[in-house]
Amino acid sequence: MEILNYDIVILGSGLAGMRAALQASMASNGKLRIAMLSKLHAMRSHSVSAEGGISGVLYPGENGDSEDLHGYDTAKGADFLCDQDAVEVLIKHAPEEIKLFDHLGVPWNRGADGRIVLRAFGGMSVPRTAFAADKTGFFMLSALYDNLLQFSNIEIFHEYMATGIVCDKDRFIALTALNMATGETTAFTAPSCIIATGGFARIYGFTTTAYSSTGDGIALAYEAGLPLKDMEFVQFHPTALIPSGILITEAARGEGGYLRNANGDRFMERYAKSKMELAPRDIISRAIVTEVEEGRGISDKKYGDAGYVHLDLTHLGEAKLDERLPMIKEIAIKMIGIDPAKEPLPVRPASHFTMGGIHTNIDGMVMLDAKKPMSNLWAAGECGCVSVHGANRLGSNSLSQCIIWGKITGNAAAKHAIDAGSKPADVDAKLLDDREASVHRLLDSDGTEDPYAIRREMWRTMDAYVGPYRTADALTKARNAIADLRRRFTDVRIGDHSMVYNTNLRDAIEIGHMLELAYVTTACALNREETRGAHARREFTKRDDEKWLRHTIAQASKTGAVRIGYADVKITKWKPEERKY
Repeated sequence: MEILNYDIVILGSGLAGMRAALQASMASNGKLRIAMLSKLHAMRSHSVSAEGGISGVLYPGENGDSEDLHGYDTAKGADFLCDQDAVEVLIKHAPEEIKLFDHLGVPWNRGADGRIVLRAFGGMSVPRTAFAADKTGFFMLSALYDNLLQFSNIEIFHEYMATGIVCDKDRFIALTALNMATGETTAFTAPSCIIATGGFARIYGFTTTAYSSTGDGIALAYEAGLPLKDMEFVQFHPTALIPSGILITEAARGEGGYLRNANGDRFMERYAKSKMELAPRDIISRAIVTEVEEGRGISDKKYGDAGYVHLDLTHLGEAKLDERLPMIKEIAIKMIGIDPAKEPLPVRPASHFTMGGIHTNIDGMVMLDAKKPMSNLWAAGECGCVSVHGANRLGSNSLSQCIIWGKITGNAAAKHAIDAGSKPADVDAKLLDDREASVHRLLDSDGTEDPYAIRREMWRTMDAYVGPYRTADALTKARNAIADLRRRFTDVRIGDHSMVYNTNLRDAIEIGHMLELAYVTTACALNREETRGAHARREFTKRDDEKWLRHTIAQASKTGAVRIGYADVKITKWKPEERKY
């Protein structure tokens, strides 16, 4: 196995990973050797799919806005499960990061006075979301990528599929990755490592996320014995286009779009009268499910059997759609032949974002337990649960989180690497060989199970039983079904046995990761007996702060079961209160 030595290795090439690479390079004046691994071409990272914008108080005082109000909105939106010290970091650094990306070349929408325009987003008291039409993530990632190419010390390894995180007690040692072009396994060692692989919403079938959003870094951390946090909290975006699940950005409602049921009523008046279509996503998603369950949904066989509602943008006019939502217009016309300037769009909730992930402290350091961090391993972006989103993320806070903790972890990793010096890590060759052997066992298996059939069954199970509303019975069925799929996965057969760009092998590795995360998610959801944010239990309809104002901590056990513990929630300024909109 080839072993490559670097000063910093970054797993993941989305906004968090690229921002970390940029910061580490700047912090070291371009002297540290940085390897950034992506299982895709780096510019195909899922960050490009972020549409609506990024939050930050650019103009304090206008409309009564302030950092404190941004923090309150975030804590309330999170149903008070967020760590408020982390929220304070987000609200403080978001404006300066938006301005940095202005200098990097992001074409923010601007008003006649030249200032960056802010749009309204769900759960926010006032408009505070900067945007670049409805392609914000694409423009931000493009700006980062173009700037990273100027640094000779950063080497990007496109199409390297991570297969293992190797640790020794409290210290990261190496990453192993499959070179898709050759089928060979390469080990990357470094004094510092940052995991930035995004979320795992693809454990569901109906989702807004890419096929690549399989939570690889989270699954590998779990496999390495590291704890995960708040995995039961999966966000469902209320407006996914039917039948594909393609995201229709919250900005469509921020620009004034209406949600209507089969009777043509703006039904959000019954659920969040003060916010209407700009209520937080968990509330709107459950409202849509309720409308359908109570017979006020819309049904059309050409879109399948599931009921839906309409997102009405017709009153906004073609000029505004062309200026503010051009991609949404293009998607609707190309995918289902509907011009949103003339007809409403069929939408329903889809899995979208995962609030849970690798357990980290406020600095993004991966935790070994409730108190002790790893000495040289960080997680940033959606894969790292810092926790700034708690039980429910507010739209446009995700991009802020990605780049802020990208910066924080990039700085910390650079400092640690400089202090550690450039001495190559002492790696136990057997640990690396074990990772390579596990890939070959999967490739060479003569089992009888089709991995794609297992994936389809996982998707059906998660969609049916672990949705916006949950019950003990449904979650038990899901956990048992996923447990059976995990067992069947040990007997899979890979159709392609070649080594060069074996996408069957890559898919099977991802399916294995998703099965583990689906199992952890269902176990944690069954354990939490309350309704909080995106986790709504029909048997426990109220939030229970006395018992459940705490983070769920999940770790792997030798038996394959999930060991569940807890960690305190940090409350600083915003005391938990009843969540009304």
